Amino acid sequence: MSLSEHLHDAAEEHPMLRETVRALADEKIAPRAAAADENEEFPWEVYKDLVAADLQAVHIPEAYGGAGADALATVIVIEEVARACASSSLIPAVNKLGTVPLLLSASEELKQRYLTPVARGEAMFSYALSEPEAGSDAASMKTRAERDGDHYVLNGTKMWITNAGVSEYYTVMAVTDPAAGARGISAFVVEKDDEGVSFGPKEKKLGIKGSPTRQVILEDVRIPASRMVGEPGTGFKTALATLDHTRVTIAAQALGIAQGALDYAIGYVKERKQFGKPIADFQGLQFMLADMAMKLEAARQLTYAAAAKSELAMNGTPVKDLTFFSSAAKCAASDAAMEITVDAVQLLGGYGYTREFPVERMMRDAKITQIYEGTNQIQRMVMARQLLK
Repeated sequence: MSLSEHLHDAAEEHPMLRETVRALADEKIAPRAAAADENEEFPWEVYKDLVAADLQAVHIPEAYGGAGADALATVIVIEEVARACASSSLIPAVNKLGTVPLLLSASEELKQRYLTPVARGEAMFSYALSEPEAGSDAASMKTRAERDGDHYVLNGTKMWITNAGVSEYYTVMAVTDPAAGARGISAFVVEKDDEGVSFGPKEKKLGIKGSPTRQVILEDVRIPASRMVGEPGTGFKTALATLDHTRVTIAAQALGIAQGALDYAIGYVKERKQFGKPIADFQGLQFMLADMAMKLEAARQLTYAAAAKSELAMNGTPVKDLTFFSSAAKCAASDAAMEITVDAVQLLGGYGYTREFPVERMMRDAKITQIYEGTNQIQRMVMARQLLK
């Protein structure tokens, strides 16, 4: 298919996809969002609905039983789910985060074995890079994988692992050659049921409470050497390449949260009357709405441009500025989401501060998008490094 044909198809398919996901989100996901937040419970019913609609991991190629959605389609799915419930949007987002290392670097055998169940909705896939003492400085990790015949034995603790405990599979980064620094880190697939795998208690968080965040504890976990993703020592390179693609999905999440808050605020100001007229008639509030929509649309266009670059890179075309664009999109969209959700709470006044209305949840959920998959301070360092090299 020529590029123009592909673009034409995409131009027709993407709006239809958005309508499909939005309808599902409005009908099935939004009504459960407050309870998932309130009860801090993983939304299994939402997961089942996403699987029934084949939306839990749309990025997986058709060769492994997936929908084979491009990066922009994946962004649209995550964005529309996040508009209703940020916790639920972590299902398609983290399935992508956990599996991109395999798509980039794994043997065909590993891809067939582990991507197929995810595509079928039988398993979720998490990503285990961070540690208690290795957050932004991920290369200083202490988790070890020692060779033992045709096996590796893993020991260490991974921290802040999204959907830990509910995911069946984990891409785990571990040190195989302590003398080699970042070049001594390798990637492995670890299964939840492997002997020696356990999970810490659920973190008590400000937001995304419907998605469990836990430590993954590895105690003498013995796995076949064939579960290494790529060559020994290439794990950190794979981890960084993965984030080039998945920062775009965090940007998508931020867009969705912000859109949900803006939509709600617009509906509210049209109805709410003070001084004998709808507060939407007041120019001060109109200017707030204009700024919110402008910031959101700027972030969206940057995110979609980054998604287009991610798609090209995933298909083997070298894209020099993918790292810059994915960092810029993640940083811009998450900063915008934080500003927009704070303003949405303000526009609802006292009601905005209560749990009767969804905007306070959106404001709490937006905060994490500035922190995870690389803090926005790290994103600015990444962008600057790209500009100065």
